[in-house]
Amino acid sequence: MPQHHGKRYKALAANYDKKALFAPAEAIELVQKNASAKFNETVEIHIRLGVDPKKSDQNVRGTVLLPHGTGRSVRVIAFAKGDNAKAAQEAGADLVGDQDLIDKLKAGFTEFDVAVATPDMMALVGKELGRILAQKMPNPKAGTVSANIAGAIRDIKAGKVEFRLDKTAIIHTIVGKAKFEANQLLENVNTLLDAIVRAKPAAAKGTYIKSITLTSTMGPGVKVDPSRARVNA
Repeated sequence: MPQHHGKRYKALAANYDKKALFAPAEAIELVQKNASAKFNETVEIHIRLGVDPKKSDQNVRGTVLLPHGTGRSVRVIAFAKGDNAKAAQEAGADLVGDQDLIDKLKAGFTEFDVAVATPDMMALVGKELGRILAQKMPNPKAGTVSANIAGAIRDIKAGKVEFRLDKTAIIHTIVGKAKFEANQLLENVNTLLDAIVRAKPAAAKGTYIKSITLTSTMGPGVKVDPSRARVNA
């Protein structure tokens, strides 16, 4: 289905060459300039990789702690019991529980962003909430299943983001807010790209990072030149 953009979006897009490739700092400057909504827009990044997402040995997934955080307030729920539940509460989890928390989600509770769990809770969580949690299911690869649940929660609250390949070989994630300092956004972008390069599958051949696009919540996309990004791809 074709996208229909309003006059504001079209006017912003007309201010620069949408086909041009910009250095990361230049792209960030354009994204911030175009983030003129009445709220502090989120800055998103979309990275197309030269891998085949249908092949398990070319999957790309991981987490990275952005040096300046995401600017978002992240609501974290934790599946834990005993001392681990106490540790999760002290680390700032918004909701902690075991069977009671599972029952709450089965009853329709959805007001959270990230779910974490201790390893001993995963058999029960997977059995009862597999379909309900879907992509929000705690996963060791995402750092959301951890014996050190307090550390996992603190990292998420501090700005840890997950990156994962979609079916079209693109990673979609966030790198901060439009009102961050430009150098803060640049450092976040560089940190994310470095992590994605480190996660490059051994089976990947040819150009790894094929395209990078930065955009804000309500703004048009700005293309980044991968050859001028701080990556070894």
